Amino acid sequence: MKKMKVLIGNYGSGKSELALNFAFQAAERGERTELLDLDMVNTYFRLTERGQMTRMKEIRLVSPNFACQGIETLSLPAEVASAFAMDWDTVIFDVGGDAVGSTALGRYHEDFMALEEGSLEVLNVVNIRRPLAGTVEKIVHLQEEMQIHSRLKITGMINNTNLATVTTPQELRDGYEMIREVSERTGVPVAYTSGKRELLEQFLSEGYDEKYIGTPVPMDIYMRRDWNSWIKNL
Repeated sequence: MKKMKVLIGNYGSGKSELALNFAFQAAERGERTELLDLDMVNTYFRLTERGQMTRMKEIRLVSPNFACQGIETLSLPAEVASAFAMDWDTVIFDVGGDAVGSTALGRYHEDFMALEEGSLEVLNVVNIRRPLAGTVEKIVHLQEEMQIHSRLKITGMINNTNLATVTTPQELRDGYEMIREVSERTGVPVAYTSGKRELLEQFLSEGYDEKYIGTPVPMDIYMRRDWNSWIKNL
């Protein structure tokens, strides 16, 4: 059965990093994998920049037209249809970081609805260290908006709380508490908890309720940015 993961969430939540990790882990299991960059909002951190890396892993990457060409107005390529038409084992969608970005999914509503039951996960990637997801109320509101615009029901949340290079286990602890409250309020389960391997291991050793952890996803970091070089080019 083809498995699809649609990653949506607030800007800066870490969707692209998660999408790469999910895709690479699937490829390492020998699964035929396609990764779709449908982020029409963030023109800076793009999966497209990791095209060579995905090709080395024999992952097919589909990106918006004109991505990484210095053009702000992007459009969806016809190749998105391959996610539904071709015989993949795993398909990962990385979708724009707000309600407007999630609108890109709406045109594929009928394709998603035609999938075999149980094959689709629509996952809200939550990083409570970002302003748009800093409170329970903000997470619930954004989640409701994304469901409306994407025309898809969110099936689970991912606790991906981090502060980039200065992340500590406290980020996962605080994310756990807030996302647990969101889950209790909305009924949306916590499907995954993700983080750098050593930090995730420490968090998991502390005995939290597995119901609000879901499946642990140890992450490698691929979306690195040479900030100094970027600033010099401004």
